[in-house]
Amino acid sequence: METHGVRLTPEQAHAALADTEHIRASAAALSATPWPNWFFVTLTLYIAALPITYGGVMAGSDWLLPRPAWMAVMLTSTAVYLALFAVAARAWRTKTGVALRFDVLPKRATVPLAVGLPVLLVGAAFAFRVTERPVWLIAASLIGAAVSVGFHLAFVRLHRKTP
Repeated sequence: METHGVRLTPEQAHAALADTEHIRASAAALSATPWPNWFFVTLTLYIAALPITYGGVMAGSDWLLPRPAWMAVMLTSTAVYLALFAVAARAWRTKTGVALRFDVLPKRATVPLAVGLPVLLVGAAFAFRVTERPVWLIAASLIGAAVSVGFHLAFVRLHRKTP
């Protein structure tokens, strides 16, 4: 709102502040928008594969594949995931002009996810090593995939609520 030396009325000043806040909220919501669908699928598959891969790496003896093969699978899948993450972030920034930011996401959801998901994914591998029962890996894989889908749907809903 350009004033050209004219003083704003209190109502005009409040309206300008409200507009600024609306723009700030919209930008924050854009940066919290879910990943592109192709990356959401990639992320979900990666999360689902991690417990099984960690289980293979941590198994007391060779399980399904030799340990070096599991290590190669883990390193390769992580490298591919990180490369696709960079592509998705760049595509999002190009499409929206807003960089992906994790600090605008609700802390009450992201903190438990940031703590709980690694514990689930790595903890299942430890449980598998101790018990030698792959049910731990399968359960962690299914729970991890469900959490990924749930968070994606929650962020879609968050984005749709934005003014």
